[in-house]
Amino acid sequence: MRPDLIIFDCDGVLVDSEIIAARVEAEMISEAGFPISPEEMMERFAGLTTRDILLRLETVSQVPFQASLIDRIKAELDKRLSRDVKPVDGAAAAIRATTIPYCICSNSPLDRIEAMLTRAGMIGLFDTNRIYSARAIPSGRTKPAPDVFLHGAAQLSVDPAKCFVVEDSVHGITGARAAGMRVIGFTGASHTWPGHADALTEAGAETVISRWSDFAAVVAALSEWSDA
Repeated sequence: MRPDLIIFDCDGVLVDSEIIAARVEAEMISEAGFPISPEEMMERFAGLTTRDILLRLETVSQVPFQASLIDRIKAELDKRLSRDVKPVDGAAAAIRATTIPYCICSNSPLDRIEAMLTRAGMIGLFDTNRIYSARAIPSGRTKPAPDVFLHGAAQLSVDPAKCFVVEDSVHGITGARAAGMRVIGFTGASHTWPGHADALTEAGAETVISRWSDFAAVVAALSEWSDA
């Protein structure tokens, strides 16, 4: 079944931002009293919002985080992303080559997504009405909830079962699968770690690619069969 829509995550799929986020969050969370490494941030929390990360850490630690920490992390992260973020190698070429309609569904705020794509030289590849932030949809529920995927499909009048999603995180794959979509895992950004591909497969990715040059062939192969 050839998909009617391809949904791209943004962070760690199109732009190499997850490594920057992990470093900023690890640095500031450690300063707040919970020592954690960027590597642990990437493995455990890639794909989650800062708020959800802090809530999860509070449940397993005795460290109460100040509410202002979210705002301070956001400010520092926006500053570093605007300065340092780069496109993931091959992403722009793969998007230009696809003949299937596509959109972005991300947990990042809309202004950050647009700023990152602009910095990475990719904003021209996306109509602004095809960039969906989970924070801007009616429910406001972020991944791993399926809401932003379902919202994107509904906005473009596409059956969720006819969508392919490209995701780099377990939390994103969990949401896409809950939405009834098929998923290609991606491990080609700088935040990948040993066991990353296995974790994505276990979460429900049908296959995993580590470079964008494999994307078209994988979409063609998956289109030949259904897992239903």
